[in-house]
This record gives sequence, C-alpha cells and structure tokens, in this order.
Amino acid sequence: MGSSSSVQLAMLGLDSSGKTTVLYYMKFEQYTNVTRTISYNCETIKVKEGRAKGMTFKIWDVGGQDNKRPLWNQYTRSSDGIIFVVDSEDKERLEEAKLELIRLLKNADNQKLPLLVIANKQDLPHSLPLCEIETALGLRDLHPGQMWSIRGACAVTGEGLTEAMDAMYDLIVKKKTMKKRK
Repeated sequence: MGSSSSVQLAMLGLDSSGKTTVLYYMKFEQYTNVTRTISYNCETIKVKEGRAKGMTFKIWDVGGQDNKRPLWNQYTRSSDGIIFVVDSEDKERLEEAKLELIRLLKNADNQKLPLLVIANKQDLPHSLPLCEIETALGLRDLHPGQMWSIRGACAVTGEGLTEAMDAMYDLIVKKKTMKKRK
C-alpha cells in the first residue's frame, strides 16, 4: 500500500466509550474536550508516525446511542475497516458492547472488513486487561474469516493510538495481500 493511500474507516461503539475523544486526539495530537455525538463526525487524519506513517484515514465516528446503532451498517458499507471502541472500565456494558458487535458482524459484508477493537480508558484504575475484554467481547469466537486486532489506549493522553492505527494498517495490508492471492 503506497504511503499516500487513503482508507475509509467506520468508528463505532457504545455511547460514552470515547470514540470522539479518540478521533480528535488523532486529528489534533492533543486532548480535545468533546460533547456527546448526536449523529456523526468525520475527519481526515494523516498519520505522522509508526508503520502507518503517511497513510490518510477518513474516519466516520458514528454516535453509539441505542437509536443510532441501526444506522451503523450504512457507514460500514463504503468502509475499508471498522474501529470498535469500548470503555475498558465499564464492566456492566461489555455484554451490551458484545451484542452490538455481534449484530454488526452478522452482516456478511462487515465480516470481510478488518476489525480493530480499541480498549479505551486503560489509564483508569479499574480498567480491565485486554485479555479479559477480548474474552468478554467473544473476539476468538468471531467468524473464522474475520480479521481482528485489539489494542489498549487512552484517548485523553493518546497513549496506544499510534499502535492501534498501526494494527489497523497491518490488517488492511493483510486483507489486500490475501485478495491479490485469490
């Protein structure tokens, strides 16, 4: 994939998981105080470091409230990948996040898209470790062809976001390589 390649991603997850904070940290490289996303935000981000350096990601950050979730598939339709953000400290809502992720991936077209799970808020004292979030979301039980990765992050400090986007980049490259072989 050329360094000037542009990739479109859908950033999804339950409300209050930190999607918009992740988006704006990646855009402005600093914490930005955000308000609840009513519909969606869309930003183009040029990666400045890591393996994805030079890549341009157009990211659609879609609201995670109950009434917005049925619209998620409209945003994944023209996407090259899905970023699913979860709140690492919100143990009560992990089952709900799992159900929404499963519902999203029931769409056969979405099973073909690389999936990056960002376990946000890893800096908080009661955040779950990645292995527990992976289990809670049932990532190992996804469709056998589903390419996925999970990365911990803190959207307030930006910690882990470069590694997360590198993981997404790697998944997209892997998908394109597999497509060429077929």
